Amino acid sequence: MIQPPPPQVSVQTIGHEGSPLVIIDGFTGDVEAMKRAGYAAQYEQPGAGYPGIRAWVEPQFLDIRRELMMQVVGRVFGISRGISCELSCFSLVTTPPGDLVPLQRLPHYDRASSGRVIGVMHYLLGPESGGTAFYRQKRTGFEIITDDRVDTYLDAIAADDREFGPPPPVYYYGSSERYELIGEVEAQPDRMILYPGRLLHSGVIPAPESLSADPREGRLTVNLFLVGE
Repeated sequence: MIQPPPPQVSVQTIGHEGSPLVIIDGFTGDVEAMKRAGYAAQYEQPGAGYPGIRAWVEPQFLDIRRELMMQVVGRVFGISRGISCELSCFSLVTTPPGDLVPLQRLPHYDRASSGRVIGVMHYLLGPESGGTAFYRQKRTGFEIITDDRVDTYLDAIAADDREFGPPPPVYYYGSSERYELIGEVEAQPDRMILYPGRLLHSGVIPAPESLSADPREGRLTVNLFLVGE
């Protein structure tokens, strides 16, 4: 049996606030198996603000690279104990741009917790499906949203709306009067990225007219949140 090549790992920092970004290429060594599992999953609309549908996936697939993951979360993100997975889902973006609510038209953060939350994206498709972009809010200069920044950040969104009008009904991408693009990761099959859950980011949706609820046709990814101390 031919063994897949070892994954390739790179560590970067993003923006003025120096947030870590880890990119792991060839994470599972068998992306087709992950896709087949995604095709067979049962999807539903989540209760939160995700613009699409999701299906639970057992996070045990992370054990394929358990030693690597423990090194990354410990050395890069400073998590050494109490590590758990709060979310582990196949995800499909399905909402037409015209149906997005205002906050879905802007970059977002996963959680402004005082604890440590790592966002994880596992891409199953190539660049045509769109990667992930990271941002700085221009009015505040914030790139990460901590507990003590939430009110200021939301006030700045309201001030932007008063000055520029409501955000247009599109999936946000690039730089504008509201946000500055500070980094971007291209989707590649079997590429995984890890980043702080406080970091402002948004999925890149290059062809919103082609969004589909069929996992064989749509923007199929795996999303996870890792938490710990």
